[in-house]
Amino acid sequence: MKKRTNESKKKEQDQLTVKDTLSGDLFAKLQEKKQQLKAEEQKKQEEAQRKKQEERQQREKNKSFEELLNESNMDWKKFK
Repeated sequence: MKKRTNESKKKEQDQLTVKDTLSGDLFAKLQEKKQQLKAEEQKKQEEAQRKKQEERQQREKNKSFEELLNESNMDWKKFK
């Protein structure tokens, strides 16, 4: 059983990660670029949500009386 653990430890040591093969400066630049891309993506999503909200408000604002009446929960027949 000891042989297996020694072999697995050796395999783990032999495997290099991207971080190990890149210089520290280059890796830091890549991490910074990753953060920038995440921030841009989040900004785009927030902008899309804001735009949807504005469109929804405009549709609500421009509804006709008939549309508002149809959406109403009140039973207008009771008041006749």
